[in-house]
Amino acid sequence: MHPVNMFNSYNVKFYHSKALTSPYPGSPVERSQVPEDKVSWLIEWKDYNPVEYTAMSVLAGPSWADPQINDKGFSPKFNERNGEVERRSLNGLYVVENGRPRNPVGRTGLTGRGLLGRWGPNHAADPIVTRWKRDRSGNKIAHPVTGKNILQFVAIKRRDCGEWAIPGGMVDPGEKISTTLKREFEEEALNSLQKSPEEKAELEKQLHKLFSQEHFVVYRGYVDDPRNTDNAWMETEAVNYHDETGETMDNLPLEAGDDAGVVKWVDISEKIKLYASHSYFIKLVTEKRGAHWSEDPGPEC
Repeated sequence: MHPVNMFNSYNVKFYHSKALTSPYPGSPVERSQVPEDKVSWLIEWKDYNPVEYTAMSVLAGPSWADPQINDKGFSPKFNERNGEVERRSLNGLYVVENGRPRNPVGRTGLTGRGLLGRWGPNHAADPIVTRWKRDRSGNKIAHPVTGKNILQFVAIKRRDCGEWAIPGGMVDPGEKISTTLKREFEEEALNSLQKSPEEKAELEKQLHKLFSQEHFVVYRGYVDDPRNTDNAWMETEAVNYHDETGETMDNLPLEAGDDAGVVKWVDISEKIKLYASHSYFIKLVTEKRGAHWSEDPGPEC
């Protein structure tokens, strides 16, 4: 599916494409095939027979995962904040059927939780840190065809799948989104977990400058993610923190850490291929900042 058809910002219309990935990531499990015209729950499909799969890493009961739905003593309150766990969806109320939450966008060919810890929405945060591309004299560099200035963002290469992505991660129970955004950027793009207390304090000072300034919420809601199932799905809040002068980020040495294999500044254009729905988020940032995206002007949508 072309990303333009997939979402239109907050008035969202979705189609599954990555959420139909088969085999399921990190496993030999093949999803039941779901034709495009049968994704929607509104379409009756009596013969729908999805495969049940929850990864062993989730069934092992780590702190970030729910128990199985029929475990004694587990009675989650769906569609509300359940203690420290946020079970509300950013897209409104979702259906709960036979005690299980139902993916609000449609069928995925797989029930259970796959690699996801929570039944229902699994909340992530994606910090998009940007600066203008500059020459050695510090002047902004414009694209030769469009004449628009080129924006760069901090990208990581994910260890799990080798794809380039925004350095985001999961929101911890009870954690504010703003805290997650900053923490994930520190851990994945600056390797803060391996820093000395002094180095960490210096990073904190610089990052506070960047993360406390005015920012732009790019997207909030459901994500078409290869890990999604009929009963568990990814949602995110993607936020753009822009270093207009470039001075703050010049003082921060990028260093891959945590889940990242490589980290670097990447020039933004339609040519970049990113994980899940990240290309779409990046495109929205270029529109907001008036930066270069495509050499082909195409019809304005």
